[in-house]
Amino acid sequence: MSEETTSVHYINYLALDKVLDSQNLLSGDGKEAAHEEMLFIIIHQTYELWFKQILHEIGSTMDLFKADKINESNVGVIVRRMDRVNKIMTTLIGQLDILETMTSLDFLDFRDHLSPASGFQSHQFRKIEVMLGLKIKKRHQFGGCPYHSQFEGEKKEEILDLEATESLFSLVEKWLERIPFLNMEGFDFTQKYEGAVNQMLDKEISGIKAANLTDSDREIRIRMIEENKKYFERVLSESEHNKAIEEGETTLSYRATMSALLINLYRDQPVLHLPYQFLRSLVEFDHKIATWRFRHVQMVEKMLGQKIGTGGSSGQGYLKETVDKHKIFTDLANISTLMISRSYLPELPQNIKDTLGFNYTK
Repeated sequence: MSEETTSVHYINYLALDKVLDSQNLLSGDGKEAAHEEMLFIIIHQTYELWFKQILHEIGSTMDLFKADKINESNVGVIVRRMDRVNKIMTTLIGQLDILETMTSLDFLDFRDHLSPASGFQSHQFRKIEVMLGLKIKKRHQFGGCPYHSQFEGEKKEEILDLEATESLFSLVEKWLERIPFLNMEGFDFTQKYEGAVNQMLDKEISGIKAANLTDSDREIRIRMIEENKKYFERVLSESEHNKAIEEGETTLSYRATMSALLINLYRDQPVLHLPYQFLRSLVEFDHKIATWRFRHVQMVEKMLGQKIGTGGSSGQGYLKETVDKHKIFTDLANISTLMISRSYLPELPQNIKDTLGFNYTK
């Protein structure tokens, strides 16, 4: 008895009839419609499709981080998925080049039909932000209303549920806190790092003192290094770090910060390649979203100037505020401030090089 095979047609598999019939222009029918409205709709529908894929990748990444143990193969999977997300973001930024082929006059041909619709009402993008860790208390609000007031029913409940659950930021923080790199027998990383920093700064001061400088220039340079030394001391103090968290100056916990610093400093160790790539991918994702927001600001400036947004926001003013304020992984990016030259980097004992691994216990 032969087995029957089901033949799937390209059009049916991709549901192209639904996709290609979903561009409903509000400015008119046929040739009476504003020519540029088709482009505007397709660009934004494409954004939403890519948002769906980003949610798919982030959701799977978060699921892997919820496991009690993350082995090397899973870290590799996470890195590949975040790399895909960043390439998608590059595409989203590039799509603005296409949208900007539409001029201000072109847009005004149909803009009045859009109100009060706004990109601010993108449920999927709001989900991406909240899943990453942009919870309501960190948001730049407009109009005195919480961002989720734009949604009703199941969509609003979904956002509120995400607000109450762990984010990718919190999961990464817990992962950094419990991986074993800070608990290496015979190697106190924080102590060794502090000694290396002091050695580096003392050498810089000695060099300035021996240099052919005026007393005024020498004093200024030494004062700058002394301030740098105080900064490192504050960072390495757990009590000072916790105080900075309470005052809203930083978010990432002390232990997670030290762990991220160690990973960045010893990235050349084979076992740390993937954790380093992952932390870099988070910073890159943050920067790409900020770039996308900034490019949006530039486009709005060219298209609308100081006009109010169709959703009632302050237009470019609101968008500018979100570029930096809505970054999630700033603390990971700021690790670069703490980097020191390889020539000062404390050498890892051979037994630690041999035993370092991705697996950890709670």
